[in-house]
Amino acid sequence: MTFPKIALIGRPNVGKSALFNRLLKKRIAIVDEMEGVTRDRIYGEGEFELQPYILIDTAGIETTDHSELNVDILNQSKLAIDEADFCVFVVDAQIGITRMDQEIAKILRQKKKPVCLAVNKIDIDQHAELTYEFYPLGFDRILGISAEHGRNIYELLETIFENMPEITQEDLGAKEAETISIVGRTNVGKSTLMNYLSKQPRCVVSPIAGTTRDAIEVEIEYGDKSYSFIDTAGIRRKNKEKIVVEKFAHIRTFGAIEKSEICLFLIDAQEGLTAQEKKFLSEIYKNGKSCIVVVNKWDLAEGFRMEHAHQALIKDSPFLSIYPVVFISALTGRNVEKLFPLIEQVTESRNRSVETSTLNKFILEAIQKSPPPMISGKRLRVYYMTQIRSGPPSFLFFVNVSTLLTPTYKRYLMNRMREAFDFTATPVQFYLRSKNKASKDKSVKEPLSYFA
Repeated sequence: MTFPKIALIGRPNVGKSALFNRLLKKRIAIVDEMEGVTRDRIYGEGEFELQPYILIDTAGIETTDHSELNVDILNQSKLAIDEADFCVFVVDAQIGITRMDQEIAKILRQKKKPVCLAVNKIDIDQHAELTYEFYPLGFDRILGISAEHGRNIYELLETIFENMPEITQEDLGAKEAETISIVGRTNVGKSTLMNYLSKQPRCVVSPIAGTTRDAIEVEIEYGDKSYSFIDTAGIRRKNKEKIVVEKFAHIRTFGAIEKSEICLFLIDAQEGLTAQEKKFLSEIYKNGKSCIVVVNKWDLAEGFRMEHAHQALIKDSPFLSIYPVVFISALTGRNVEKLFPLIEQVTESRNRSVETSTLNKFILEAIQKSPPPMISGKRLRVYYMTQIRSGPPSFLFFVNVSTLLTPTYKRYLMNRMREAFDFTATPVQFYLRSKNKASKDKSVKEPLSYFA
């Protein structure tokens, strides 16, 4: 069952994203006074009177700007209208009817979709009479609202749902999709990859760095499984984030990573791995997320073999040896089909559980092969270990003194654990519990990390 889709349509800066956040009761879309903040279609799931729906926020329609980027943005809005079951046409009460509002009204009438005209920024009672100025646009359903203050939001939803088909409980049994975020620097091809995976122009693609600002989530079916991919804004250095919108985009990117189980980390085949990207990979690892390194734009790398490029990448950044690396071209689709088997492999590894008896046999053999170092006349003793959860795999060690586990010995145990249990591309977290009750560190979460 496909939930009813509602698209928010209007010119730039009339409050569509503010209304999107208000209807969903979440801060999903970036809101700013600057025009043109939203560029892609943004989807969110809401519920009204136990009836679920999908809300689509769109970029502001501007028909007088014929630049390539704006044409792509306009096409995204038109696709949202075609996809929607109902359109909410948002206008600005404080400005009145503009020529662009008239153009949009014409587009909506041509599409023959049911429309409610939402006159936004009716913030106080004295503004209510401004609603009447918009009747010449020719829509039967018209309502004065305030996205900022929540005025008449319930009435708007009532208007939308009065002719919507009712959804039964049987329709709500869909299996939750696994969430995968596509991350990387600006202009490495994240949106191009999303468009190729979804088989539609889902995201605006431009050579202008920083085109994507919001986190764009798309559900994709592959075989008998469903995946939820999130296209994120490109990561920048802090000193490169010059406007507030870019700072919010950075926050949304980390929010997408937090929401996902696996990250597809894209790097540019021509530029290699930068110091900034190494730092970002470290953050992904420390947050307990699995990762697949995707070298994009391989169609532009001439005179190199994949095997040699892979070896050079590992030599330059040895910590990448824990991750699968795949060379693709998101533009042509080369090797993109290899991503899904890798995602399945990483998912299985991430959720793997190991019996306690097997773990204790492993730790005994590992310590016998290479004993922990002596520190101030004391040596780490592991009495017992057990797995306390998966996704990512996390283990509790009962030891004599937790501070005796050095970073070097952590890496040794981690490497041995990867060999023994095939924890592909997945962080392994250690929790230590000291036998010595006088220790200040009775139960310390210490992620095992190559980046310590």
